[in-house]
Amino acid sequence: MIRLNDVTLTFPDGDARVTAVDRVSLTAHPGTVTGITGPSGSGKSSLLAVAGTLLRPDSGEIMIDGHDITALSRADATQLRRDRIGIVFQQSNLIPSLTAREQLRVMNELGASRSRRRRAAAGDRADELLAAVGLAEHGHKRPHQLSGGQRQRVNIARALMNDPSVLLVDEPTSALDQERGAEIIDLILKLTDERDTSTLLVTHDLVHLPRMHGVLHLVDGRVVDAAVPVR
Repeated sequence: MIRLNDVTLTFPDGDARVTAVDRVSLTAHPGTVTGITGPSGSGKSSLLAVAGTLLRPDSGEIMIDGHDITALSRADATQLRRDRIGIVFQQSNLIPSLTAREQLRVMNELGASRSRRRRAAAGDRADELLAAVGLAEHGHKRPHQLSGGQRQRVNIARALMNDPSVLLVDEPTSALDQERGAEIIDLILKLTDERDTSTLLVTHDLVHLPRMHGVLHLVDGRVVDAAVPVR
């Protein structure tokens, strides 16, 4: 579970500071997808960055699985992100020279201790996740051989390699047509349920919001409307 309590984030702007996230509180329970929407510049991506320990808030509290992460050192935040958080960026950012399977397997090598011992298990997990996102027959293909929707599926599978309890998804349908975008939302909802992740999903595509378990609407960094499930 991830819980944000009264979180504020500001950035320097000349002699002043601009508020990107303004006293936002939310709770995302395991097995649920919480949609985050709002106009451009409303603080959606900044909120995800704070939730993912990529940025430290000015104030407030962020709890992941009962642990307060706001005071972690940079090294400890990196470790927590590697162990408990999966991030699906707006652009898939796949490595052109690697196959789909290798895109996932390389996650085992990124700064983790004992990664060499886990390589066989990482290969098995990569195959399992590619099958879960419908790409079992495409693991040998490189990004240029995959469609936009398939590349986004690899992006999602890669974010799940560390078996995260929290999944953060930033505009997963922005580069896709309506049909492919709906398929990606279907996939995220399905994987969230199957893997019991607490998922935050930023989207401009309002047609998908009724399918979310909860929705936050941000304007100028502040929640102006919220429909969040009580569990």
